[in-house]
Formats: sequence, structure tokens, C-alpha cells
Amino acid sequence: MHDTSPSAPAPLSAWRTHGLLFLLAFLYADNFIGRQIVAVMIEPIRLEFGASDTSMGLISGLAFAAVFAVLGLPAGRLADRMSRTRLLALSSLCWGVATILCALSGNFVLLVAARMLVAAVEAPAAPAALSLIADLYPPQRRAFAISCFTAAPTFAAILALSLGAWLVDQYGWRTTFVIVGTPALLISALLAFGAREPVRGAWDGSARVELSTSLLATVGQLWANRPVRYLILAGAVATLGGNAFGMWNASFLVRSHGLELRHAGLLTGLIGGTAAGLGVLFSGWLTDHLGKRDARWRFRIPLVGHVVGIATLAAYLSWPTDVLTSIAGVPVPTAMLWCGINGFFMVWWLGPSFSMLTSLVAPANRAVAMALQTMLSTLCGVGLGPVLTGALSDLLQPAFGVESLRYAMFLSCTATSVAIVLFLVMRTALLREQPAQAVMTTA
Repeated sequence: MHDTSPSAPAPLSAWRTHGLLFLLAFLYADNFIGRQIVAVMIEPIRLEFGASDTSMGLISGLAFAAVFAVLGLPAGRLADRMSRTRLLALSSLCWGVATILCALSGNFVLLVAARMLVAAVEAPAAPAALSLIADLYPPQRRAFAISCFTAAPTFAAILALSLGAWLVDQYGWRTTFVIVGTPALLISALLAFGAREPVRGAWDGSARVELSTSLLATVGQLWANRPVRYLILAGAVATLGGNAFGMWNASFLVRSHGLELRHAGLLTGLIGGTAAGLGVLFSGWLTDHLGKRDARWRFRIPLVGHVVGIATLAAYLSWPTDVLTSIAGVPVPTAMLWCGINGFFMVWWLGPSFSMLTSLVAPANRAVAMALQTMLSTLCGVGLGPVLTGALSDLLQPAFGVESLRYAMFLSCTATSVAIVLFLVMRTALLREQPAQAVMTTA
């Protein structure tokens, strides 16, 4: 139980609020670099340990995602029960140490164990951070703040795949792990000694915040709340479509547009990644800006993003293989124009949806709600999306040959369409069950 009475501490000053948001985004970016940089380490690690491609898939995906998903809910509950700044400081410290331990692994088994440890100590980061942001900013400014946080991994991925490849080439994968892990130690110190915990539920106007008796009880309450359930499912399905597209996009450019892999990776990162990062930031700002005039925009903007995202993705996948121009020897297909537009709009749901979720749940259960969202998104996005697309491509291969992947990637359009339906169902449920909240959130 947490006291949020009028005698509770005043909200943090502006510089402390924005500074803490920047620190949280920096932590999230470093965590994401740690995940993505493994992609450019696969070959040197495989050669050093004599590992198979299946084994490399274990450390780059399944070993991390499985542990991260299993521990997500307990980590979220922990964030609802203790100081989130202290929890994040401890998580960041352990994450930095675990990442450095990856560099010290003497064999492949130890490296897998170290990667699983990284996933375990990273589990509290996103739920605790998003819960903190909800207490740092009022609802009318929350979407842009959350967008700043969620945009960090997008830009971090570009850094990981470009600068990371250079670091691995120049200094080796072990030194690169040390370089990635070291900033987390500084972030931990800043969180432990320089950050103040905001009042839990400070912007919710409730005098007291009750905690459920158990984790299962909290999850049960959240899942029984139909608007929350459908909002979380919509986010998970949207992540499935987005990750399926992102994972196979470079291969699509190689197979269907005849690009070299290094050029395909560069284009998908710079054009798609940069557009997505800017799209997350813009949609968060636009939601807060228009939402002040008419709260229905908090609901409309994710829908606009999904609809435009489906249309531009269909155009991108259907576009002929002609080349628009060549920059520094890199051929740029005309279709990349559609890829950039798609990247900008397909992420418009992130800030508004996460902001809406923080408004629909009690302050004491926010971290668990965000952990539930993260867990399902990880399972759908990392676990199902790429696998389903690959399986569909194999299934279509006898009929379409090398172009089978092009048609399999339309799965992302289907997933986004399902996300739109779930979002509309959420809206209907909210109007029926919580009309007052619907007016404040989306009506």
C-alpha cells in the first residue's frame, strides 16, 4: 500500500523529470543494443566455438526471449511493490555485469548461460520504466513521453547494426560485449544516487493505492478487464506483424530486388529504422497535441497509423524491382520510398496505446500490466512472427519460387488488420463498461 495523500511529496522538478526520462531511455537503448548487436556477432562466435546455425539461433533469439517472457510478470510485480528507481539501478548493474560476463565465456554453453542471465536481469527494465513515466507526466503529456522512451530502441538498433559491426570487425566480439555493458554501470550509479522516486499514482487523484494479494490475482483482474485485455492483445498482434516484417525485410530485398546482403541491411536500417524512430516521436507528440482539443484523437491516431501502414506495406511488397538511384555505390530500389513511409506510420500505435494502458489500470498494477504487454509482444513478435512468415514462405515456394517470401510477408498486413479489429473491440468494450474512462481516454 502506498500513500498518495496531499501530504505526499510534491512532483519532481522539470529538470529532474526530463532528466530521469532521458536516463530511462538511455538504459532502454543500451539494453536493446545488447540484444541487437548479437546479429553482427553470429559469424565470429560460430567460427570460434564451432557452433551450428541452430545453436546460434538459440543465443540470438530463443534463449533470451524464453527467459525474458517467463520472468516478465514477476519482474513487473516486483516493480509494483518496491522503489522502481532502486530496482532499475540494480537491474542495470546486474545487466552490465552479465553482458561483460558474455565476453568472458570460455565455451558456447557458458555463453548461452550468460545470455540467459542478461535476459533475466533485464526483465524488470521496461515495466518499471513505463510505470515510472506514468508518474512523471500527466495523462495529457504522457503519450509523447512514452514515445521518447519507446523510440530509443529504434535508433539504438541502427547504432548496433552499423557501429556494432565495425566494433566487432576491429576489436572482436568479446571486447564489443564489454563496451556495450560498461555504460549500464554508469546508468546504475546515476539511478541509485541521483534519481528520486516519484509519488506512485501522483497524477491519478486517488488517495490510496491498493495492491492485490498475489501476482495471479493481479493478472486475473487485468485479464478480466475487457478493454485492457483487448488493448494488450492488439499491441501483441501489431508487434507480431511488425517484427515479422522487420526480420525478413533484408532477405526480401536480396531475393526479390537482387541487392547484396550488406546493402539490404544498410537500407532497411537507415531508411526503415530512421523512419520508424521519427514516426514514434511524431505520433506521441501529435496524440498529446490533438488530444488536448479532442480526446478522441488518442484513439484515432493508432488507427490512422495502422490503416496507412497496411496500404504502404502492400505497395512496398507489390512494387516492381526498378532502381530509383544509387548512393555511394548502394542501389536504392524505388520501393524503398514505400518502406520509409510504412516505417513512419506503422509505429503510430506505440505511444498512444501504452499511454492508454497506463490510464486504464490502477497505479499499483501498472508495471504488471506493462509486463503482460511486453511478455505477449515478445512471444508474438520474437517467437511467432518470424517463424510463421518463414513457414508460409516455405509453403508457397513450390508455387512462387524465389518470390515466395514476397507473398509470405503479406502476413504482416493480415496481423495489422487483426490489430485494428481488436482495437475497435477494445473501444466498444470501454464505452460499454467504463463510459467515464472512455470519455477521458478515447471519447
